[in-house]
Amino acid sequence: MTVSPTTDEWGIDASWLDGSDTEHAISPETIDRLRAVIGRPPADLDERGPIVARPGDDLEVERAEVQLEDGGTRSVDGALPEDFPLGYHWLTTPDGVRRRLIVSPGRCWAPGDGRSWGWAVQLYALHGEGSWGIGDLADLGAVRALAQQQGAGFVLINPLHAVAPTAGQESSPYLPATRRFRNPLYLRVQDVPGADRVELDHAAGRALSEAELIDRDAVWALKRTQLRRVFDARDTGDRSFNDWWWDQGQPLQDWATWSVLAEQHGGDWHAWPEHLHDPHGAGVTEFARAHEDDVAFHAWLQWALDLQFRAATDGLTVIQDLPIGVAGGGADAWTWQGVLAAGVDVGAPPDAFNSQGQNWGSPPLVPWRLRAADYVPFIESIRATMTGAGGLRIDHVMGLFRLWWVPSGAGATEGAYIRYPAEDLLDIVALESHRAQAIVVGEDLGIVEDGVRERMAEHGILSYRLLYFEEETPEHWPTGSMGAVTTHDLPTIAGLWTGTDVAEQLEQGTGTEDELARGRTELMQKVTGVTADAEPAEAVAAAHRLLAEAPCTLLSVTLDDAVLAERRPNMPGTTQRPNWSIPLPVAVEDLAAHPGVQELTRLLGEAVAAPRPASRRSGKPAKATSKRKAKKAEKSAQAATSEQGSEETAAPAEDGGA
Repeated sequence: MTVSPTTDEWGIDASWLDGSDTEHAISPETIDRLRAVIGRPPADLDERGPIVARPGDDLEVERAEVQLEDGGTRSVDGALPEDFPLGYHWLTTPDGVRRRLIVSPGRCWAPGDGRSWGWAVQLYALHGEGSWGIGDLADLGAVRALAQQQGAGFVLINPLHAVAPTAGQESSPYLPATRRFRNPLYLRVQDVPGADRVELDHAAGRALSEAELIDRDAVWALKRTQLRRVFDARDTGDRSFNDWWWDQGQPLQDWATWSVLAEQHGGDWHAWPEHLHDPHGAGVTEFARAHEDDVAFHAWLQWALDLQFRAATDGLTVIQDLPIGVAGGGADAWTWQGVLAAGVDVGAPPDAFNSQGQNWGSPPLVPWRLRAADYVPFIESIRATMTGAGGLRIDHVMGLFRLWWVPSGAGATEGAYIRYPAEDLLDIVALESHRAQAIVVGEDLGIVEDGVRERMAEHGILSYRLLYFEEETPEHWPTGSMGAVTTHDLPTIAGLWTGTDVAEQLEQGTGTEDELARGRTELMQKVTGVTADAEPAEAVAAAHRLLAEAPCTLLSVTLDDAVLAERRPNMPGTTQRPNWSIPLPVAVEDLAAHPGVQELTRLLGEAVAAPRPASRRSGKPAKATSKRKAKKAEKSAQAATSEQGSEETAAPAEDGGA
């Protein structure tokens, strides 16, 4: 009989259910180690922590004064009025306790009832006449313009977050140093303000684009040198940058200071001199003052990125990807040392596709410490990734509900699930979505608990459905979802059909010949209407004819499939393969004329122009219920499943992008 796991006061589940509905107990040793990492939550956190509510909710506090975000004040007594303004306010109780009050609409912003299709793009893999060894924001602008001409409604891109500005550049977009600032590698140097004041080394930049693979170290070395020359030659009388920098406040100052410290002492703050460990200590303050111009340079890079990103995304929804976490030695981990857990990493438990489980190398946020910090680390990460483009894809969205923590030195099988305040986090996502008018997609691949997708739907977060994974055919997928054939972690259609992906997996040692051949056959069978000996272009067209039958709100198509690329961007579980470093085989300037691009544009364009197909799951969108009712329903559901058991949905676990 299936037994629902129990959760202790540290938020640790005593057991977990795999995709076969088999219960696995967590060892007492693992629980003890995780409790030591988490620490006992304060007894009065519920009385002093942030309140996340919706208009009309009963706050369950006595009469209180609220200082509104816009500077005004309101009195509340019990329930919030239905017309209470959304936003981040401060509530003070009669006994003088001051608490953050976050008021959310409960549902994410949605653009309308129509469907749209768009390109999924690995930005670093693009290359054009003006890019230097890596795809840049001008290349993104070119793809955006092409998508607009084709009638596409969005472009989905890999995370653009910054890594340490040092040699040994992190190649994975899913293990950044920060989730709040962008990677200067994506700058088009020639387009930076003031670039016309210096003589740039265009020849060296073009030479980098001739390499077979993307060499991030070489690209950064060249771009940093050229960008610093532009910065040093800037017009100091122009206040545009200084005014923007001032508006960004302390977060940008911290990032820029960390960047200079990383250049001098390495990208892991744990290895720095002790007096530099405290971001706001005297040692760091003195360092920043002594290196004021260097700090300004790294802030200036973010200003240039903001200008180029807004220009590149102008007029079209660009859905940015939010990684599940950050590097343990990076800037966000340095800034939020008291909120992130030390001595554990985020990962995934074993499943049918990975018997060893996975460790993604990112330290998790401690749930109760996140609440005690008024959710600021989460808010800033969501807001920064959502800003300026109109869309957000949350990697491993199940992490808003629970995360698999793996103690340092232990195998991924020796972890446990830690619970998070999901209702609060979902409401914060909805508030930020409402403010940015950004659509939100949740990447819900892997082991998905019963009820997670229902709660996503209630909050207006689109599910993510893949032809490769789903048991049901596309016409039965829910309307409230983004549909696609594959992802960056899975074989391209051409790679699948030619057998080159299996050959590469064998070379990398990710499975036996029989296992990989069987897996290939199973994936190929998902693409009905085409035989195994068909040309890759036929298979690509057949797969997307199937996708076009889905009633999903968004239909996503990878450029890799359109141009018949045979190597996938990332092969999880490999360390010698050049993951995240394989250029697209077609230049940006040649995409519009490519037959595969034209064919998929026609197929998807006709699909979204036609009446939306009916689905068994179609229906009116769920309404946002009150938070108090939602929490009561959650407790009732937990009690019911403790007696009756629960189910989990299984699919191959994502690797968190790492």
